[in-house]
Amino acid sequence: MEHNPRKAQSVSLLGIPLEQGAGVPGALMGPDALRTAGLPAVLKNLGHSVRDHGNLAVPADVEVALAPEDAARCRNLGAIGAWTQLIHDRAFEVLGNGDMPIFLGGDHSLSMGTVSAVARHCAAAGKELAVLWIDAHADFNTPATTPSGNMHGMSIAFLTGEPSLRPLLGGRPFTPVKPADVHIIGLRSVDPEESDRLIEYGVDCADMRMIDEFGVSVLVRRMVEELEGRNVHLHVSLDVDSIDPALAPGVGTTVPGGITYREAHLIMEMLHDSGMVGSLDIVELNPFLDERGKSAMLLAELTASLFGRTVLDRRPGQLRAA
Repeated sequence: MEHNPRKAQSVSLLGIPLEQGAGVPGALMGPDALRTAGLPAVLKNLGHSVRDHGNLAVPADVEVALAPEDAARCRNLGAIGAWTQLIHDRAFEVLGNGDMPIFLGGDHSLSMGTVSAVARHCAAAGKELAVLWIDAHADFNTPATTPSGNMHGMSIAFLTGEPSLRPLLGGRPFTPVKPADVHIIGLRSVDPEESDRLIEYGVDCADMRMIDEFGVSVLVRRMVEELEGRNVHLHVSLDVDSIDPALAPGVGTTVPGGITYREAHLIMEMLHDSGMVGSLDIVELNPFLDERGKSAMLLAELTASLFGRTVLDRRPGQLRAA
């Protein structure tokens, strides 16, 4: 994987103050916390131009035509349907401007709108879409399998074409993501039926055992090498709960034993080097649960690494592993 020198980019920020997909309130404050932590300034200091589109206004609930037994198992269904449709429309518009979008969340159900918009954009542009889901959870439940009813746990199922969730997008064009093009890293909390579905559908998963055994560099390099040679837009969806809660406590779904500070930065640095990343979600930040903004500041630092900040500039091939 060759190093790509940092190039100035035009970046668009879009705040999505959505919390109805999660079980704990507070994620609606995430976008403004990321701004307060200095995320726009970090990007500007790296030479990128930044256009901040502000936060989406909370939409009115809509009727979603799920089967009655499925609807009964989805918490805040009308709100999530309204948000998914609004986010999709606005994200698709931002993508059409040619900027690289960063979607500031908000709980992980927002990705049903952002990634579906990216998939639609890629289909129109003749590009393939791959998704890197950095998360402690698989988010592959369906209305039939969810133990909680929280819809942030159904995002990947929706995006890969789960029929029971298809009505969330209304009548908008929908291009499902191929399950084999979804890569999850950081897993350590998966429901039993979710686990079976991940295997059945062939989603590429790297849990914390794999990170411990092989290291994140091997896992990220393997993914990048699989995508090389394809006309790929890589969408990164970064959930703060992927990181160890001692480092990032500001999330309602903490799971012990997460990704370390250096592992998280290494992932971002390697993704930058790949030159494949075309869009980014930052999700599940809950400032109400944070400690003096430490989670928000870490996420701003990780974004800087994704956009080219390093301790030293590396030359192509420098310290290449044997």
